[in-house]
Amino acid sequence: MGSTEDLDYPQIILQYSSGFLVSKVMFTACELGVFDLLLEAREPLSSDAIAARLGTSTMGMERLLDACVGLKLLAVELTQEGALYRNTEISNIYLTKSSPKSQYHIMMYYSNTVYLCWHYLADAVREGRNQYERAFGISSKDPFGAMYRSEEEMLKFMAGQNSVWSICGRDVLAAFDLSVFTQIYDLGGGGGALARECVSLYPNSTVTIYDLPKVVQVAKERFVPPEEHRITFHEGDFFNDSIPEAELYILSKILHDWDDNKCRQLLAKVHKACKPGGGVLLVESLLNEDKSGPLETQLYSMNMLVQTEGKERTAAEYIRLLEATGFGEVQVKRTGKLYDAVLGRK
Repeated sequence: MGSTEDLDYPQIILQYSSGFLVSKVMFTACELGVFDLLLEAREPLSSDAIAARLGTSTMGMERLLDACVGLKLLAVELTQEGALYRNTEISNIYLTKSSPKSQYHIMMYYSNTVYLCWHYLADAVREGRNQYERAFGISSKDPFGAMYRSEEEMLKFMAGQNSVWSICGRDVLAAFDLSVFTQIYDLGGGGGALARECVSLYPNSTVTIYDLPKVVQVAKERFVPPEEHRITFHEGDFFNDSIPEAELYILSKILHDWDDNKCRQLLAKVHKACKPGGGVLLVESLLNEDKSGPLETQLYSMNMLVQTEGKERTAAEYIRLLEATGFGEVQVKRTGKLYDAVLGRK
């Protein structure tokens, strides 16, 4: 490692300060349909042709396309007719709507919802609370009431979460051998992408998605096909309603939404409902024990500040929450990807 004199600190600071520009270029290209058009065209197109088909200015589109080339999201070829643009493999797989691994929906959720909350990050730090009131003019006392403030917003959030599990779900579900658990409840399972990954990986299991009635209704109508008989639904609010008996409970990105008291309250209910010998699987992005990283998790924790009541935690912090509510034999597996797995047993 070089000395501190070898580091170009002004350049690093400039890169950090312009990071939001990178995000917005990608969000905008997704929103305008650039990657979808180039996939459907099956041939490279000029900026004029792309602008004409998408109804934008030629000047603006050319600059957007060139920025996407710089980000390695597009490739460009100079011909006698001019510059021709095409998708890269990355954009074909992750940024087109039709791809099974598409991240389009989470991009749009970040662009249209998360981005607005982050505008008030300084206020969130000063006040220690989420910023829905400033961003959208609605009460911040109920984070999920704010998050699901309309069916359109709820649908965007559910589709976004599904897109995340389409690329991360198998990693966390395979972190431990869960084949011994056949009766599984996915608490806050939303659009069902993790449940579908689970029954695919463990064909002898059945998964019940436990979520709010309006979420369950949308999941049935939009995301989980009726022929998938190994996935069922339970309508309720797991903080206020009873939790049925099961062998395993999956809490994926649930505890990070809440403070320690709410987490202990929920885990105590889960422990009471859990069959002897059963367990709970926590799926979360784990901080290092000294909280020095990973950077993505530190940023997620900032996002919890502007959007929820919770935070990201270390493995030791999750272990303490589990042990305080009766779970033991706690195991932790870091996947090396965005999300990790913690398994506690009753």
